[in-house]
Amino acid sequence: MSLSYQADTQDKRMSYPGYPPSGYPAYPGYAPPGGDSGFPPGNAYPYPTGAGGMPQMAGGAYPPDISGGVPGAGGYPAFGGYPPGGMPSFPGGQGFGMPSAGYGAPPGGAGFGAPAGGAGFGVPAGYGAPSGGAGYGAPTTGPGYGAPAGGPGYSQPQVQNYGGGGPAPGGYPGGPAPSQPPNMPLPSAMSATQGTIKPAANFDALRDAEILRKAMKGFGTDEQAIINVIANRSGDQRQKIKAAFKTAYGKDLIKDLKSELSGNMEELILALFMPATYYDAWSLHNAMKGAGTQERVLIEILCTRTNSEIKNIVQCYKTDFGRDIEKDIRSDTSGHFERLLVSMCQGNRDENQTVNYQMAQQDAQRLYQAGEGKLGTDESSFNLVLASRSFPHLKAVVEAYFKIANRDLLSTIGREFSGNVENGLKAIVQCALNRPAFFAERLYHAMKGAGTDDSTLIRIIVSRSEIDLVQVKQAFTQIYQKTLASMISSDTSGDYRRLLVAITGQ
Repeated sequence: MSLSYQADTQDKRMSYPGYPPSGYPAYPGYAPPGGDSGFPPGNAYPYPTGAGGMPQMAGGAYPPDISGGVPGAGGYPAFGGYPPGGMPSFPGGQGFGMPSAGYGAPPGGAGFGAPAGGAGFGVPAGYGAPSGGAGYGAPTTGPGYGAPAGGPGYSQPQVQNYGGGGPAPGGYPGGPAPSQPPNMPLPSAMSATQGTIKPAANFDALRDAEILRKAMKGFGTDEQAIINVIANRSGDQRQKIKAAFKTAYGKDLIKDLKSELSGNMEELILALFMPATYYDAWSLHNAMKGAGTQERVLIEILCTRTNSEIKNIVQCYKTDFGRDIEKDIRSDTSGHFERLLVSMCQGNRDENQTVNYQMAQQDAQRLYQAGEGKLGTDESSFNLVLASRSFPHLKAVVEAYFKIANRDLLSTIGREFSGNVENGLKAIVQCALNRPAFFAERLYHAMKGAGTDDSTLIRIIVSRSEIDLVQVKQAFTQIYQKTLASMISSDTSGDYRRLLVAITGQ
């Protein structure tokens, strides 16, 4: 399936709903550049929006005009050169949005407060009144934009508080605006990830081994007993159960389970008993062994893991399968896709969470000149930026790119590339914008339509179960207006369904 995203040809911006036309979802927390307000149901801004995407107050009177994200003529005072040129308003609410404390009114006035409840757009501490005010407050780590229901939200960056008085002719209070915005930490789209599986309290590996032995002993198998144990133990605890089983009974638990189970249930349970690093390495090995290559598996794993995870996978691949993953990639893929995957398996992406916006602007310009700004495509520039820069940095590049090209970066990748390298580059950008939403999309398309891609379903549920499956579920509900558990229930059956739902949670 293609991961292609197409730009709205009418205004060359991402529009919601109906974006993209091919049916792939918009990512929650990824505010469309330019302030588009038509998010799909469940992912909508909680208040009507006015110009620039700012919340519209009662009667539609405020803000009367927006320039650079602050009020302009016809209302409360415009703030000169604020923000400085090039200051991005980041996807996922990383920019300057609706103040939680409100814009200061003219002297003696009460000002405009944040939307009722303050749960949607909670960011700056407030812009001070123009005369003798306290200045322009720095954004705080508020609940953020577009958090999935019950989720932690997308935290806002901390930025410097400029000045202490009212607006000065130069822009910022107390003096002229700096030529460049300060560097600021930019958290990931989901700053507090959470798995659905937690280590069991009062864990006793030998007791669990006995339960599993009884469930498989004699005529028939007590699958529910097996589900109750496996779905409620962490990966480390399952490894201890495996060791206790061999110690107590002199038998291999995995071999016993394989003899009792079959089909998707067997594959799911075996995956749960593999250590996480081994499971990723095993999945990559399976994707490249024999005739044909499962490129989507290579993209899903190598383009989404952290540096330490990738380095551990590469080592495990060599130790447990006796093969060099880079050599296997080179023999199974080719061209720019091969080069992208080789870059990924180095595990050398910058993981600094501080964003240099001047550098992000330069990278956006580099990508524009490598694609939209020239005849043909300089693929190496896309590889360099997307394979080596940190994910927070790439979020800044996405916004800066739109301001330069008047086209979103995903759309440009779709125009400049095709096939597997297009899918790989898009996966990196999508993970930079919202990693849980990327996996939610993969899960949806594994179950959508006739048939089920059970291997993808199992791989994502198992591999994210202790990392961010809670956020993946929230993103799934936001995008598709149904729960992940309900779609699993309608697309699977029997013990396989019961175990998947037990891992996922309702």
